[in-house]
Amino acid sequence: MTDNTKPAWLVDDLGPKGASFVKLTDFAPPPERSHGILFTRDRLEKGYHVSEIRDGVYWVSVGWYDCMFVVTGSGVVVLDAPPAIGERLLAAIESVTSEPVTHLIYSHWHADHIGAASMFGPDITIVAHERTRELLARFPDPYRPLPTETFATDATLEVGGVPIELSYKGQNHTEGNIFTYLPRQKVLGAIDIASPAWVTFRDCDSSENLAGWEQAHHQVLEYDFDTVVSGHVSRLGNRADVEEGVEYIDDLVRYSREALETIPMEYFHAGMDGPYKAAFRAVEENYFAALVNYVTKKVLERTTSNGQRWEERLNGADVLTKHNAYAMLEKTRLERTHNGYMRRDGTPSSDKFFI
Repeated sequence: MTDNTKPAWLVDDLGPKGASFVKLTDFAPPPERSHGILFTRDRLEKGYHVSEIRDGVYWVSVGWYDCMFVVTGSGVVVLDAPPAIGERLLAAIESVTSEPVTHLIYSHWHADHIGAASMFGPDITIVAHERTRELLARFPDPYRPLPTETFATDATLEVGGVPIELSYKGQNHTEGNIFTYLPRQKVLGAIDIASPAWVTFRDCDSSENLAGWEQAHHQVLEYDFDTVVSGHVSRLGNRADVEEGVEYIDDLVRYSREALETIPMEYFHAGMDGPYKAAFRAVEENYFAALVNYVTKKVLERTTSNGQRWEERLNGADVLTKHNAYAMLEKTRLERTHNGYMRRDGTPSSDKFFI
């Protein structure tokens, strides 16, 4: 196959029925501050980067997934085992200590973060929230062994005199997603919540409860931390990075509600006659396109708190904001008030009512 040959799996002829493709040059170059370890020699040569955050806490990243581990003197405690890192996590641990891995913490049940857990063998303690165990038992996966210890709200795991505080504050990205905090080192694991220097992944990271996911960003800021590990992207974060993410999400929340309260679906009903008299799905497609474009334009054209636009601050903001806008719009409709309801006479009870 030559470089100019289109692979058989590439479907690009569906028109409006399919997803469209883009060119890299359609968007702004990503800010250099987001590069992190993407182009460091060790990652390019070995495929991963490992570095000590502070006092025995280490960060491992392949550039798009990351996790951390703690060398305690009585064994290694690992937070997550992403399959994209896989056995390179073992290599990273072995490069800094001869201590065995004794404990594995599951941040949540999603396979992209713990799908390599089986590589540690059957003799370690696996700690997770009780809902994580329930979900893994319901949808078994040999690569994600069931937790051996669970908790309901808060727990402290102490290994080798190193305390690790685990906290469940309710559903956010998913059921059972926890915060992992090392108070001595002031390091916080906020997996699939924070996204330092990058825009959050599409559809707000496929989060199940966007009200809870939004709240979780503010809950991160309640911790006394210097460093946050996010589970994704190519760099560690700090408080300013989380505050930046909160500002972006606040924009999505505000403009999504504004769009829903402004744009009437009835505008798109024209043409619903004859064979198309029941073409509600096509109408909805145009309605949501209008909502998404309204939010995306507002978010991307706004001058943010530091005088820059989001595409100048966050890697991929101009690429993924339309997807994040859709998720926020739909979850606003599902999780937040509609400002009233329809009366018997077919009129809304509020001029801010939306369907």
